[in-house]
Amino acid sequence: MIFRFRVILDATEDIFRDIEIQEEATFEDFSNAITQAFGLDGMEMASFYVSDDEWNQGEEISQFDMGEGNDSVRLMNETTLDSIFSEDQTRMIYIYDFLNMWTFLVELAEIAEPINGQSYPNLLFSHGVLPDSAPDKQFEADEDEDPYGFNDDDNLDINDYDSLNFDENWN
Repeated sequence: MIFRFRVILDATEDIFRDIEIQEEATFEDFSNAITQAFGLDGMEMASFYVSDDEWNQGEEISQFDMGEGNDSVRLMNETTLDSIFSEDQTRMIYIYDFLNMWTFLVELAEIAEPINGQSYPNLLFSHGVLPDSAPDKQFEADEDEDPYGFNDDDNLDINDYDSLNFDENWN
């Protein structure tokens, strides 16, 4: 089978590519198809993230295993598209170049029969021109939520080491 995807740059302008690729292709193959379709050089690190219907970022499929623990990481060159995508799981987020954060929303649009004589991956449609630099991202936190777990009521005195509750001889 062939997966047909719409890959949309997360920007205010409409910039997207429609790509079809074999269901048994790896995420590394898909990453290469995306970078080529958008005219990126493909020399930067990238990752895919499983996403839900609200585009919340989930499990990572990484280009390289950079973990230090025993936790296994899914790798692009070992993970096939059909092991993640299905009629129920249709969305992923693709991040290219972690310094510039090119962010793409990937959606499985159709599962189809392959066309005889057609080579895959195949760029079906291209709309919009990639800007010179990645669109700015607005990272927002809930106003009631402090990402570091502190409150203004804590009144921490950074010079008062005795109240910081840690063992300075921890190792």
